[in-house]
Amino acid sequence: MQLRQLFDRGSSTYTYLLASDGEAVLIDPVYEQHARDAALVRELGVTLVSTLDTHAHADHVTGAWLMKNALGSRIGVEAATGAQGMDDALEDGARVAFGSRELLVRSTPGHTDGCLTFILDDESMAFTGDCLMIRGAGRTDFQQGSAAALFRSIKDVIFALPETCLIYPGHDYSGRTVTTVDEERRHNPRVGGNANETDFVGYMNNLGLPHPKQIAIAVPANLQCGKPEEPPTPAQCDAWGPVVRSYANLPEIDPEWVGRHLDDVELLDVREASELNDEELGHIAGARHIPIGELAARASELPKGRPIVVVCRSGKRSAQGTVILRRAGLTSVANLKGGMINWAALSLPIER
Repeated sequence: MQLRQLFDRGSSTYTYLLASDGEAVLIDPVYEQHARDAALVRELGVTLVSTLDTHAHADHVTGAWLMKNALGSRIGVEAATGAQGMDDALEDGARVAFGSRELLVRSTPGHTDGCLTFILDDESMAFTGDCLMIRGAGRTDFQQGSAAALFRSIKDVIFALPETCLIYPGHDYSGRTVTTVDEERRHNPRVGGNANETDFVGYMNNLGLPHPKQIAIAVPANLQCGKPEEPPTPAQCDAWGPVVRSYANLPEIDPEWVGRHLDDVELLDVREASELNDEELGHIAGARHIPIGELAARASELPKGRPIVVVCRSGKRSAQGTVILRRAGLTSVANLKGGMINWAALSLPIER
């Protein structure tokens, strides 16, 4: 099984991608990180079968609708939230399958009255959302929260898991990434050690925290599964062509599209002059040539009103070429995905 832990700096939210045998689920996606998360799904070569939200978040808008719109994934949300647009109304005891693995759905209310924890089938991992955090617990002072209910959720559900079970929280504000059931049982200052319900409720009811800045926007949007009032233009696509941001956040474009639109783009080959007539790969007719080492100094030679597709042997030097050109103020730029190796493999026209 593959696990990727992703982070949104604006809301300190963790998003988790779990994949098995070609299928994946995404837990707590963030709207603004859609392009990043979709790129990771594509690069891992997996099918996203479901997005799962641990609750109706108050500090960010879910990316569930964007993922469904782009990749066809189902949306799973706690049934009691009544969110519009969900495909799977999740309740305690449900299971979400991906590949040969499953996540067990457990109801863990308290932070809100509709919180879920997702537990991997072998109980080696649990994704606790805002229920249990690393040396903390989710606040309980809005969205029908209840400190008493949260205490029972943690003690009866999460702390009942094996002590080695890894706990992956929905947020962390100090750079911590993972903990274990045993650590939190012993060291959590709110609910660990000898704390009883009275201790916990007294602690939680006196946090004195300000409400999340995005609550007025996030909660209504999350009750629509993140669907905007007007669907946006996908952030990963430029107007001039199907430019896709890679997981490394580099703009790439498919060679087959470029081959059909040679008259609409400026091709820029950044290889050394000696490589242009390579017996195997050759070059693309009409491509302008500026070696990568000279590109920063010669960027002004390139047309500003025409999209630029940067080319090299494998797509590595040309990827850096897109960075150099964007620094120079040229924004309609993309890397030819896979370079001349991919171009030749697709039998697109080559001059030698």
